[in-house]
Order: sequence, then structure tokens, then C-alpha cells
Amino acid sequence: MNVTIYDVAREANVSMATVSRVVNGNPNVKPATRKKVLGTIETLGYRPNAVARGLASKRTTTVGAIIPDISSIFFSELARGIEDIATMYKYNMILSNSDQNPDKELTLFNSMLEKQVDGIVFMGGKISEELLQQFEKSPVPIVIAATVQGTGDIPTVAIDYEQAAYEATNLLVSHNHQHPAFVAGETEIETNNEKYKGYLRAVTEHNVEVKQEYIVKSTNTYDAGLKAAQQLAELSDRPSAVFVSSDEMALGVIHGFQDIGLNVPEDIEVVGYDNTRLATMVRPTLSTVVQPTYDIGAVAMRLLTKLMNKEEVTDKNVTLPHRIIERNSTK
Repeated sequence: MNVTIYDVAREANVSMATVSRVVNGNPNVKPATRKKVLGTIETLGYRPNAVARGLASKRTTTVGAIIPDISSIFFSELARGIEDIATMYKYNMILSNSDQNPDKELTLFNSMLEKQVDGIVFMGGKISEELLQQFEKSPVPIVIAATVQGTGDIPTVAIDYEQAAYEATNLLVSHNHQHPAFVAGETEIETNNEKYKGYLRAVTEHNVEVKQEYIVKSTNTYDAGLKAAQQLAELSDRPSAVFVSSDEMALGVIHGFQDIGLNVPEDIEVVGYDNTRLATMVRPTLSTVVQPTYDIGAVAMRLLTKLMNKEEVTDKNVTLPHRIIERNSTK
């Protein structure tokens, strides 16, 4: 049977209130009594009931994190940033994968509330209207990370996706590629749609008529990148540069061109997006937009701790800086 606070109190010959004060770090306990209670706890193997303590204090020191896919390098780095700061502030974390399924996102959100979490960090592709309404009525603070929301009412931590894509496209234009191609993940996902807008802004600013055949929309995967490269290579007027909306997809694009005998960057230059570990694993190494993935998770969690503890927050919508790092996939 589980050892209870009553068992500890009886064995140490103190009141249950004294045991509770020791467990919760209350200083109003004599050193000798504290030592005796802690020794009894260790001997009996007592573990405080976190759920019961949470019900009593109305806090569980537990936060929820809902992410699309923990197997993704991008989201795993982001989740690590959340977890490290949660640990620093002594919060436990419940991590769930939503698969970017709107129904599952709603289910997970309600499940987190049922588990009495103190706050939630959410990452997703497109926030449904129903989920956004649930966020606005939430009894606990919500912070959205690496995700674009339309209203701006929910605290958010991200980068300027449109501006970063604009700068990445302009980098290729500055290399004398008047009209780079664009390989995009699903543009119904708001972050990808922002990247698409940035790409279009850069191209049209140079008085170039947009070639729709230069825009390939697919899933945000390595295999989709392979197919996109083959599709672009078959064009009679093949592009000389490609901007890709994620590093994983950019690896597929590079390998797809290499598979048919094209050299990167001699025959075609490639720029990715995110600066995950994959960018330095591919050959040639990938020029890419540096999105501070770990920092987004860490700052989102720190913002959540402030909201949970009702600390003053001057800016609930945080835009972190980005930059572009040039490696060997561009000249």
C-alpha cells in the first residue's frame, strides 16, 4: 500500500500539519523536528501526492505543451527550450503530439485542463476558430509559440516569418537570380503562408512577373523536397535558385537535384529555413534562415511563468530576431 502523510506523522510522532510544513519547505519547523520528519520520509519511502497538493493550493506546478510532432527536429528543439525553463522554475511538463489535427488539438487542450495544468504552451500550424475561442475562455494562461494567429489577442512568441522569407529571397536575387523558385510547405499553415508572402514581395519588387510554375506547394517533408526538385528540373526554363520553406524539405531539394546530375550551388543555389541541425549535416552545407528555435521555446515558457504567477508583462507578443547564415549551398 502507498505510504501516506498519516503514516509519516505517526512514525515520527508529530502532527500531519508538521509533516506538511516540512514537505512544503515551511521554515516554521524546529531543525531537530525537521530532521526527524525527513528521516522518517526517507525510511518509509513517502512521496507527496502532487494531485492532492494541487487541489489544496489550486496549483499543480504542471504545464502542458501541445506540439505538432515531437519527431520533427524543429519541434523537438523547441520543446527542449520549453522543458529546460520549466525545470528551472520547478514546473513539470506534460507533452502531447497533435499531428496538426484540429479535432485532436481541441481534445488535447481540454485534456490538459482536466489534468489541472497551471498553463499551456501551444504550437500548431493553423489555429482553428473553435480552438481560438477555447483559448480566449481558458481558465489558465496560454502562450502560442512559433505559430501565427490572426487576432493577436493570445500571448505569442515567434519571429517575423514574412520578413525573414523576404530577406532570404532577396539574398538569391542579389546573386543575380532574378526569379528564384519557391518550394513551400502547406500554405494553409499560417507560418508557411507568411513565408510565401515574403517570397512574393521580394520577387515582385524587382518588376518580375511571377511564374506560377516556379512555385511548388507540398507537404513539409524530405520526400516532398525530392519531388519538388524533379518537378523544377523538368521545366524548359529551369530556375537557377530555389528558396525552400524548411530545412528538411531543402535537404530533399538538394538531393533531388544531385540525383539527376545537377550540382549545388554551381548549377542551382538553395536556401532553406529554420537552421536546424540538418543544415550542417547535408553536403553542401545549407544556407538558411536562422530561426532561434530553442529560444522561442524558452522565451514562451518564461512568458508563461510570468502569466501564471501574475507578474507584470510589458509585451505579450514577442518577436525574436532572425538572421540568414550563408553556407555552401549558395555561392
